[in-house]
Amino acid sequence: MNNSYYKYNDNGRIIIPDQSIISELPLDGGEYWNRLIFEKSPYLLQHAANPVEWYPWGEEAFQLAKQLNKPIFLSIGYTTCHWCHVMEHESFEDNEVAKLMNETFINIKVDREERPDIDNVYMQVTQMINGRGGWPMTVMMTPDKNPFFAGTYYPKKTSSRIGMLELVPKINDLWINNRDSLVEQSDIITIKLKNIQSSMVSANQNINKNILDNTFERFNSRYDEIYGGFKGSRNKFPKPHDYSFLVRYFLRTGETKAINIVSHSLHEMRYGGIYDQVGYGFHRYSTDKKWLVPHFEKMLYDQALLIHAYLDAYIATEDSFYLDVVREIIEYVIRDMTSIEGGFYSAEDADSEGEEGVFYIWNADELKSILSDDEYLFISDLLSIKDNGNSIVERHRTNILNINSKLIDQKLDNLPLYKSIIEKIFIHREKRVHPQKDDKILTDWNGLMISALSRASAIMGNQEYKDVAINAMEFVLDKLKTNENKLLKRYRLNTSSIDGMIEDYAFIIWGLIELYQLTFDLRYLDEAKNLSNYQIDNFWDEENGGFYFYDKNSEDLIIRPKEIYDGAIPSGNSVSTYNFIRLSKILNDDKYKKIANQTINTFSNQINRSGSGYTMMLHAIDYEFGPSHEVIIVGNRNDTKTQLILNEVYNAKNLSKIIILIDPNQKQETINLIPFSEFYFNIDASIPKAYICKNYTCDLPTSDLVKIKEQLKK
Repeated sequence: MNNSYYKYNDNGRIIIPDQSIISELPLDGGEYWNRLIFEKSPYLLQHAANPVEWYPWGEEAFQLAKQLNKPIFLSIGYTTCHWCHVMEHESFEDNEVAKLMNETFINIKVDREERPDIDNVYMQVTQMINGRGGWPMTVMMTPDKNPFFAGTYYPKKTSSRIGMLELVPKINDLWINNRDSLVEQSDIITIKLKNIQSSMVSANQNINKNILDNTFERFNSRYDEIYGGFKGSRNKFPKPHDYSFLVRYFLRTGETKAINIVSHSLHEMRYGGIYDQVGYGFHRYSTDKKWLVPHFEKMLYDQALLIHAYLDAYIATEDSFYLDVVREIIEYVIRDMTSIEGGFYSAEDADSEGEEGVFYIWNADELKSILSDDEYLFISDLLSIKDNGNSIVERHRTNILNINSKLIDQKLDNLPLYKSIIEKIFIHREKRVHPQKDDKILTDWNGLMISALSRASAIMGNQEYKDVAINAMEFVLDKLKTNENKLLKRYRLNTSSIDGMIEDYAFIIWGLIELYQLTFDLRYLDEAKNLSNYQIDNFWDEENGGFYFYDKNSEDLIIRPKEIYDGAIPSGNSVSTYNFIRLSKILNDDKYKKIANQTINTFSNQINRSGSGYTMMLHAIDYEFGPSHEVIIVGNRNDTKTQLILNEVYNAKNLSKIIILIDPNQKQETINLIPFSEFYFNIDASIPKAYICKNYTCDLPTSDLVKIKEQLKK
């Protein structure tokens, strides 16, 4: 390839030619590009000018591998992955490495965010072989997709780990001279993979009645009492559903240690370097126990799930600190992560100008040049700024802005001054080269953000959040859903494609349920019902229970996996269980409850063994254990008294509830969708009132806000 043909932008990323040029290229990309030039994924396009002859995942690559009798080199990563950039620069942009790879393999690139099904399968392989995984993921396999080697990052030359210049020739030698052994090894790995999947099913054991207590004790034993969060690994991840579980546990038991863990951790995270003190929003994770030095990428899903966690903490404590954080996160999302069309972008890179964190770090002299002497004096100790830096990033001393919590009471009495200084720093920072934005719009992550915004709007009474959530949902329903209730995964450059997977359905249904409970627009409830039915028909395992990762009508991989682990992103099975329990209550339809209970029982062995790995599933189990409430409100939704009742219900110290509005202006539509509601239309709606029910056994209706609050606290 003639590398003089393409140019780099300020972030060191390839500038892709416009679509008119691309449409005229030959199918192999021509002299200057490989086949990835025809893809929509920003991650794949980053590699379109590599001298490696990359193929996207597809039959063309596998058929060619069979025809040429070559193994497959599969590389999986994502746009904002720092070590993916490093491996690309060291190896995939290097002509010497590329020549070896092109001679030895058919090379395939996959964006894990577009194809989490492929990532899920081969991540299991990588963890099975190495005891750990990560990205970039490197898998070598037969043309039949059976893996025989797996790892993560490999440098060009051997140092502390084998380099590509040594690894590729070794694999080539084995493939030529000892292929039977490699094929046999790949068969063994594939069989083990299938056995792991089958062992996930627990023959419908019951969930341990002490699972919530046991899980709390596990978190309590790992709690970092000094810095918040949990001990156990070098990095600290802001895993929001863990904190939401602890809030639920506190509301259930009154265990103050649970809410203290949440309060301490969420405060330390907000004050730490993991939080962007200038532009808001959370970075991916902290590389130290103090939450100081982050991995600087920002992911949409972290923002959404942390909104949920901070809202839950507010519900439990009524401390406005948590709502302030929610406002800031949403400000960042609306400002930097929302497309003109209404959908939300996926992520922002950790790197700019070729280095990690450059956009976010500060030299003390630069800050002094921006601010007056008095402003700098006010802010320097509060934000932990030191002349020689307060941390090390990429081997350089620098300042990562973080709040010294000991000075908050003293300094933040003058909040207007603090905010004006932050605004000044923000305006200056905007002149810097921004990290690359991954501007693809993913259905599942949009569902998470819609659910978070809907709850934030309901609890905080914020009309803007409601409008943004509605716009995003309308975008998804218009651009990413077919007439057959099938979802597509990704939208970019006016193109929607890739079959939706379990998380797309689960997270969008979650968003629809929350949006219904905010707007009481029955269309959202109807969409939730239709998508749920499609999900059951096309993802449910009739024999063993649980939802498969991908649609039965989609491409077959070497296994059809199920995922239950609630990692950085909760699993589709966990969120679906939570959805279906709530949907069964709203629609009074036992079909959904049976599916939810079967899912819990299917994975009960794993959950019983280690509840702390399945905390989103524990939301559903907590709900199912009860008590839970159905709140039926009779009244015109535009009536001021109805709005007061709704506000009381939204903010009640109760996270296990659903809300149904009986609005006389939408009688027939409500009865059609919720048949049992017909009874309530015989009740005088001129004075709005609420029925607080458990399993549809209701207390006397009341318009008294104090009584409503008390009944929901029971």
